[in-house]
Amino acid sequence: MKIHWFLPTGGDSRDVVPEGPNAHWRPPTNEYLAQIAQACDDLGYDAMLTPCGTACEDAWLATASLIPLTKRIKFLVAFRPGFLSPTLAAQMASTYQRMSGGRLLINIVTGAEPRELNRFGDWLDKDARYERTGEFLDIMSNALSGDPYDFDGKHYRVAEATTREVPEPRPLIYFGGASPAAEQVAAEHVDVYLAWGEPPSMVAERIERMRELSAAKGRTLTYGIRFHVIARPTSSAAWAVADEMLAHMAPEAIEEAQADFSTTMSEGQRRMAELHSGDMGNLEVHPNVWAGIGLVRGGAGTALVGSYEEVADRICEYHELGFDEFVLSGYPHLEEAYWFGEGVLPILRNRGLVEGVAERSANASTFR
Repeated sequence: MKIHWFLPTGGDSRDVVPEGPNAHWRPPTNEYLAQIAQACDDLGYDAMLTPCGTACEDAWLATASLIPLTKRIKFLVAFRPGFLSPTLAAQMASTYQRMSGGRLLINIVTGAEPRELNRFGDWLDKDARYERTGEFLDIMSNALSGDPYDFDGKHYRVAEATTREVPEPRPLIYFGGASPAAEQVAAEHVDVYLAWGEPPSMVAERIERMRELSAAKGRTLTYGIRFHVIARPTSSAAWAVADEMLAHMAPEAIEEAQADFSTTMSEGQRRMAELHSGDMGNLEVHPNVWAGIGLVRGGAGTALVGSYEEVADRICEYHELGFDEFVLSGYPHLEEAYWFGEGVLPILRNRGLVEGVAERSANASTFR
């Protein structure tokens, strides 16, 4: 099982939507991002998901700047496939693998919201975007193979697409999407299919459907799931943090976010919003699965909340459904990386679910 963390290249705070003079806003400086990356490197996380979009720093450049500042952690770099050529993407990935010593993973984000996509000059409709994504992945993957590749499709035409060297290892391709068009792309082209943190009853049927779709293509996928997390020594302490976070969400911010989500073009976002429908009294949608973050945050909106043991139990529950990779985050990302890394990761190691040493011997001075 792999446990990943999130690199907040759009900034960080103790609140989901930081507002006012006491928001404790942390800009995404190289120094701050390095703190989080180095902490995750030391704590034993496998990789760091880095988002994409105009609200974030560029994922390729931000993570490349952290390569010499870290030792082993990988970077799960998100980018939109329609905004650069597939051969250039292959070249960038190939170079990144050599410069980093094989620490690149790729997260393909087709995108759903026209307002964001139009900023980049992308005006295709949803079905056409996924059709283009499939062609992009076909070319990029073959360009990384070492054999020059020709392709003549609806969206791309390339001749002898290749890179200077074959990357070692070939970076795995991660991809998420809940629509039928997205599922078809995933079944045919990607290595790891990602879902946002829905209750087990909702994601179990998605895994089963994806297994059938990928088997029809002669392929087998790995499955990952995305959650925020609030883990503390006791359940009451964890829920107190969630309650405090909820108390800092302004009613107008919730109303504005819910109005925005009601017009979303994203099937995954629609499913997230329907978990609570803006009802603040109905946010625990499954034991230890809290939908409060999704009241104001787009994208992944659920958190695992509870004691270290409870959070570990929930991860085991989702692992038994078929999820082998967990992409986690928390507010603020530096402190929450330590809460989870020092509290939950040792439990998962003791249960034999993740690699690494479960216990570290202490050798701290007591000034005696």
